[in-house]
Amino acid sequence: MNEPSGRRERKKAATRQKIADTALRLFLERGYDAVGIRDVAAEADVAVTTVFSHFASKEALVFEQDEDFEQRLARAVTGRAPHEPLIPALRREIHALVRHCTADSAAPVWHMIDASPALREYEESMRLRHAESLATALAADPGLPQTTTACRTIARFVIDAYSLAREAADPEAAVDEIFRMIEAAWEVACLAAQVKANTD
Repeated sequence: MNEPSGRRERKKAATRQKIADTALRLFLERGYDAVGIRDVAAEADVAVTTVFSHFASKEALVFEQDEDFEQRLARAVTGRAPHEPLIPALRREIHALVRHCTADSAAPVWHMIDASPALREYEESMRLRHAESLATALAADPGLPQTTTACRTIARFVIDAYSLAREAADPEAAVDEIFRMIEAAWEVACLAAQVKANTD
């Protein structure tokens, strides 16, 4: 008899979380470079192939919420209420992400990331991917008649806001300060688009 898909998905998610939690614990206990995928698999009591079925690389184990963050940013655009302004919706999401990443419990993880060239490089590629995903969501919104360049630029600003605020002495205030600039830039882009539409 086939296992119900809901239960199968829950088991899959539980296995993924167990692997990620185990990997992070080992990385923090022994050091990122001292732990291999085989160590993680053995400690989590799964096959190496199971680890790779959930995570494409060792670096991905550290950023296990990467996909969730990417989807949340896109949903801040696509899931906002009709006529809800774009920039405040994005600011709320970045505030939530920054709060998550600046919690006391996250500090050891960021120390580990900062100390590892491989993890820093992975984080940079992840940020670029998030920016492209957000730009795609912006460009697809019929209520935001913007050029591809404008969408990509604002998306980069939003992703950079997260990175800059995470490193600031007062992350919450930094998000607000940066988003005031983003909002000003967005208003200029909207005005330029409106003028172009009226003159075409």
